[in-house]
Amino acid sequence: MLALKIILIILFVLIFFQDYKERQVYWFLFPLVGLCSGLLFYQSTLPELFLVSIALNSGFIIFLLLIVVLYAKLILKLNVSEAFGLGDALLFISLIFSFSTVSFLTIFVFALCFSLVTHLILKKRSKLKTVPLAGYLSLFFGLSYIAFWAGITNSLYAL
Repeated sequence: MLALKIILIILFVLIFFQDYKERQVYWFLFPLVGLCSGLLFYQSTLPELFLVSIALNSGFIIFLLLIVVLYAKLILKLNVSEAFGLGDALLFISLIFSFSTVSFLTIFVFALCFSLVTHLILKKRSKLKTVPLAGYLSLFFGLSYIAFWAGITNSLYAL
């Protein structure tokens, strides 16, 4: 269990640094994040709740990705690949397995807010033209897991 936690944090750190520095992330990191976070969630909940949470989280992510596609096409008049990175979508999908639905929605929304604020602060210093969203989300989710394991947060899987 400890090894799984360490691997998950290392994966989040790798995704953050690759996305922030190179704007590219190795694809195989995303299924590993899904596997590690899914195993940790599965060990802490009932199998039925695990499956229901995955279904509801999947519905939310599908809805969110549909909104992004429509916004890029209709409002921005861009190809989806110009407005939203594949790594971002892959991270969204890998995070489906992480938490129960209420916790997932709460953490995901706060992670998006964290990403916006972080990008606005760092944009001035680094002159980034695009948002390394997968990197910022990985940083937030990694910090959320660490806060839970360190006892700073009471509950991560049931809100």
